[in-house]
Amino acid sequence: MKKLLIIGLLFVSLGLFTACKNDNPSVIKVFVRSASNELVEGAKVIIIGDVNSNPETMSWVDTVVTNNSGFAYFSMRAYYEAAGAEDNPVAYFDIIAKTATKEATGYIRSRVHTTAVETIFLPN
Repeated sequence: MKKLLIIGLLFVSLGLFTACKNDNPSVIKVFVRSASNELVEGAKVIIIGDVNSNPETMSWVDTVVTNNSGFAYFSMRAYYEAAGAEDNPVAYFDIIAKTATKEATGYIRSRVHTTAVETIFLPN
C-alpha cells in the first residue's frame, strides 16, 4: 500500500513539473507601414543584436520580407537556444526596414517565451 502511494505521488509530482514548463514561442513581429499608415508588403526587415545593450545581447542578424499582411515574423527559438534562455532571457535588437527607395530604423526588446511587436514607419 505504501509503495502504491509513493509511486502515485511520484507520478503526480512529475506531472506538475512538466505542466509548469513554458512552451510559448519566442517571436518578434515587425509591422512596416508607409507614411500614409498603409501596411507595406515585400519590405525587407533586418534585426541586428545590440551587443552594447545592458544586459548584453549576443551578436545576431536575421532578415525576413514582410508578408501580404505587412509584417515580418521572426522566430527567436534559435537565438535563445544559442544564447541560453535561462542565463539570457532578454535581448535587444536594432531594426532596419527597407523597400526599393525608402529605409527606416527602430529598436525592440525581446523576451524568451513572449511575442514582441514593433511598428516601423517608412518616410515619404
